[in-house]
Amino acid sequence: MRADLELIQDWIAPGSRVLDLGCGNGELLAALRERKQIIGYGLEIDPDNINQCLEQGINVIEQDLDKGLSNFATASFDVVVMTQAIQAVHYPDLLLKEMLRVGRECIVTLPNFGHWRCRWYLATKGRMPVSEFMPYTWYNTPNIHFCTFEDFENLCRTLNIEVRERFAVDRDHRHGLGSRLWPNLLGEIGIYRMAAAAP
Repeated sequence: MRADLELIQDWIAPGSRVLDLGCGNGELLAALRERKQIIGYGLEIDPDNINQCLEQGINVIEQDLDKGLSNFATASFDVVVMTQAIQAVHYPDLLLKEMLRVGRECIVTLPNFGHWRCRWYLATKGRMPVSEFMPYTWYNTPNIHFCTFEDFENLCRTLNIEVRERFAVDRDHRHGLGSRLWPNLLGEIGIYRMAAAAP
């Protein structure tokens, strides 16, 4: 299983009801079902991924995340997960609010466009970064919002969302001293566990 998904599963209690937004091939939900006996549902738009989910017996719904989550009742899940997708939706602020309407907690992972390699690429080449980690050019990238960890955490404060835990990890999902001390500079991927803050 992908290393970020291994980290995420530690935050999910056995027997939880889990909604995975942009669930891909269902890898996380299948592992959680086997290891923690969760009740899981996935939302996905790619037909090939949907077929892979169905082959594994994953409950999957074909749904565009930009359409929101109005088909789900308030507080119907313990945890709502979205990995490496928030930067690709049109209205991440609205989707975050919806995630915390339908779930008690949410877990979000996102790339950090303030990482030193991105800054170095812009400074030395004058172009948007292209790398093994971010292999797209500016005109064909699925990423439509380029944010740093600072940007994301500022949005959370604006939306009255409490960040309960955060890992800033490198491309190999290691959480070293450097990324703990200077997460916005040395962290490549942010892994966030969040809940609605008390009013």
